[in-house]
Amino acid sequence: MKRGTRERVEWLRAEIRRHERLYYVLAAPEIGDQEYDALERELRELELAHPELVTADSPTQRVGGEPSTGFEAFTHKVAMLSLDNTYNEDELREFQSRVFRLVGERPLRYTAELKIDGLSISLHYERGRLVRGVTRGDGVRGDDVTPNVRTIRSVPLVLQGEAPDELEVRGEVYLPRSRFEAINREREAADEEPFANPRNAAAGTMKTLDAKVVAQRGLDLFLYQIAHQGGAAPRGQWQALERMRGWGLRTNPTSRLCDGLDAVLAFCAEWQVKRDSLEYDIDGVVVKVDDAALQAELGFTSKSPRWAIAYKYPARQAATVVESIVVQVGRTGRLTPVANLRPVALAGSTVARATLHNEEELARKDVRVGDTVLIEKGGDVIPKVVRVVPEKRPRGAAAWQAPTTCPVCGTPAVKPEGEVDRRCPNPSCPAQVEERLLHFARRDAMDIEGLGESLVAQLAGGGLVRDVSDLYRLTAAQLAELERFGEKSAANLVAQVEASKGRGMRRLLFGLGIRFVGERAAMLLSRHFRSFDALSRASVEEIDDLYEIGPAVAQSVHDWLAQEPNRALLARLEQVGVSTVEGEGQGPASAAFQGQQFVLTGTLAGLTRDQARAEIERRGGRVTSSVSKKTSVVVVGAEPGSKADKAAELKLKVVDEAGFLALLAEADRS
Repeated sequence: MKRGTRERVEWLRAEIRRHERLYYVLAAPEIGDQEYDALERELRELELAHPELVTADSPTQRVGGEPSTGFEAFTHKVAMLSLDNTYNEDELREFQSRVFRLVGERPLRYTAELKIDGLSISLHYERGRLVRGVTRGDGVRGDDVTPNVRTIRSVPLVLQGEAPDELEVRGEVYLPRSRFEAINREREAADEEPFANPRNAAAGTMKTLDAKVVAQRGLDLFLYQIAHQGGAAPRGQWQALERMRGWGLRTNPTSRLCDGLDAVLAFCAEWQVKRDSLEYDIDGVVVKVDDAALQAELGFTSKSPRWAIAYKYPARQAATVVESIVVQVGRTGRLTPVANLRPVALAGSTVARATLHNEEELARKDVRVGDTVLIEKGGDVIPKVVRVVPEKRPRGAAAWQAPTTCPVCGTPAVKPEGEVDRRCPNPSCPAQVEERLLHFARRDAMDIEGLGESLVAQLAGGGLVRDVSDLYRLTAAQLAELERFGEKSAANLVAQVEASKGRGMRRLLFGLGIRFVGERAAMLLSRHFRSFDALSRASVEEIDDLYEIGPAVAQSVHDWLAQEPNRALLARLEQVGVSTVEGEGQGPASAAFQGQQFVLTGTLAGLTRDQARAEIERRGGRVTSSVSKKTSVVVVGAEPGSKADKAAELKLKVVDEAGFLALLAEADRS
């Protein structure tokens, strides 16, 4: 091996680490994703050719190989304590009074930091290199989740500058809202239970034994404490934050050094109003006496520091009454209990239904008809029942019993071993047929306008449609005979169905409703394999090898395509003219947008939102719903919302429709 090879490897590692810090910590990238990928690809190739040069802290080692069999417990050197909570101005002033009683009344400076609603984590560095990541656990012992922590791009594997020989820092791991929304869309489309909120999703992800799955989720973190360091300790919390930033560790940029409690209260009030503009969830503000000497003098109780407190924002909850509990049947037969509620206003909308997830969750909360319950919007989106108010339970309210048969077709329900969901095993169940048809016709699937719930119920109930291929054999005369369906409506629907034949493999793959296959998985699979024929010949391993495609998706796709009824369905679709390949106009035009994130806001004159999304994805980009520092371009149409204001605040690249079309044309020329 030439000496120059080792030097090149060391240079590449240093350069990649520098660009990781610029992108993930400072949100100030100097190069595009393609240039970054080229550096990482060269490093991987050199390490593959010279395995003796591979080190544990190399950027190529962020995602490990085989899944772990379990996590080892780790005892914290310094206990990870919780914080006392306060909920209003008077209680916060009482906190200051307690401080004065212990150290005497004096002018105080506080550090105010947003309280991230995530999962506490402790990172250990030795000689500037990450050696361990540990969850909080019970505060004394946590789980060693180092392989998962290493996948978080904002966690430096090697610190910048002159780091101490020993360092332990603590922070909060969270799932960005845009990733939470995208993951839940994927889970719902794949008939999986959506996560209730970003915090649950982050916690569940960190407990995952397969680091490859963790890497796909897109976790992030902010660090807020130096728990231990070799050498001189910082003089206060604000200096601790500055030191961490100097080492390349990511801290929250909104943190503020406040002179006196009035400045703290102003910070709390400001972010209570602005919290919805953030890319992550917060549930309050952490207030810390800044001076380290005063912190030492104040000390700790058995559970929490006396020099810090959490100012909690009011929960977005409402109380209402459960009027009934019904069971919905999904397109894969999953039986989901749903609470019909007395309508109540919550977080800007009226809520009349809330999911109870599954029978085990329902039994754990012991929700009964007639109960008064507290509900909230998980992630401010999905209504869920938080808990029952037992003292308001009406006399004689009976415990809910899980159904033994499908409520629609009467087939005995089954509960597969190891699963929490009860299912109807009858694929011909009218409810499943209807749900599959509705999913197939979705705008982001085959986009068949006019195929709504009432029409689908008539088609399935009358035996005209038994599976999606039957849609393509419907005639205008048959449709015109249906209730409240005239000749014009019938002709329009037939035209819509006919037009859907050319949607291509990606939309068809998503529209078929294969378990675990959401929009993005369908796009990645169709972009790589280009046809159902090629996909059906691929092994599980070949499918799993695709970036962002995990083992569950690979196994599900392989199993679905191996089943004869599904092969027969694809054959029938081909017979009626439905395209099962990804055509020239539907594949990637270029990789010019690779790694870029776009946000669309307002109405475009020449393109629908779906068409704009498709154009971006064809060129390798992604469309997200929230504006953040990681957003590359914000496309602004007529009557834009608050996203345009957020883009201006963050000084992001903003283009109008003409500018967007110019970007597309430039991408096609590159």
